Amino acid sequence: MNFFEFNKQFPTELACIKYFITIRYNNQIKCNHCHSNRVSWRAEQYKTLQCNDCNNSFSIFKGTIFEKSCTDLRKWMYAIHLFLNGKKGISGYQLQREIGVTYKTAWRMLKQIRLAMGNPENQEFIGALVEIDETYVGGKPRKGAKKDDDDDLPKNKRGRGTNKNVVVGCVDRTNKSVFAKVMIKNKEGKKLTGKQLLDVLNQVVIQDSTVISDEFKGYNILGKKTSHIHLRVDHTKEFVASNGAHTNNIENFWGTLKRGILGIYHHVSAQHLQKYVDEFCFRYNNRSNVGMFDLVLKQAIL
Repeated sequence: MNFFEFNKQFPTELACIKYFITIRYNNQIKCNHCHSNRVSWRAEQYKTLQCNDCNNSFSIFKGTIFEKSCTDLRKWMYAIHLFLNGKKGISGYQLQREIGVTYKTAWRMLKQIRLAMGNPENQEFIGALVEIDETYVGGKPRKGAKKDDDDDLPKNKRGRGTNKNVVVGCVDRTNKSVFAKVMIKNKEGKKLTGKQLLDVLNQVVIQDSTVISDEFKGYNILGKKTSHIHLRVDHTKEFVASNGAHTNNIENFWGTLKRGILGIYHHVSAQHLQKYVDEFCFRYNNRSNVGMFDLVLKQAIL
């Protein structure tokens, strides 16, 4: 959808509301109190409906990312349009300038849209041939660390003495989808463990899958406690193993994630990092989906 198509489709606030009802509720609105479908619009209040059975009024946006928002729905729709059209997203300050709201409002809108992107509804990831890898995202190493970038360090030393956050990701080669999760640091601040890697893997793969990884020792657990076929590639010697095993797809995703954070957002706190990771997973999984705008609206329920 381009700018002219957006103006044609959403000329008024009422047009936005009716479109949301069509996409999210399939034109079948039910009362939030008694679940009756005998509802009617309240006079001059397009966001509020009246139930003709229990005589209660309710908002069509209750339980969605638009709930308790005083911002015009047309601005919300345009924010989603801008957010999706940007290959690596859009900053809060840019959105503030584009739609004429405060920075606080723009930041909250982007946060809510990311929540919709990360909504697991209608999302599937069941891989039979999966690449798995880990990366480090966040600030520079603390005082005393020798390197400014953990990626330059050997695998067995990455993350030590730093305040970076570990992100583990899997790419399914069959349906070209990605799943990534931020790892919660343990109290001792120890490095990533094989059990943590296995927990992520079990969320997305079926039994007896083929799993491809690098030489990180944490993946040794795959050959001990699982029935997966485990293939490795040694990045100190080659990018593609002699048997064809490689992790280039997940490595490409890490590049997009880091360039987006570095170039658009500049800094992401550990508290909100998972939301940003979900955003880039959504973009990757729907990069060829022309109905990405409608999908965000469908997943807008909280």
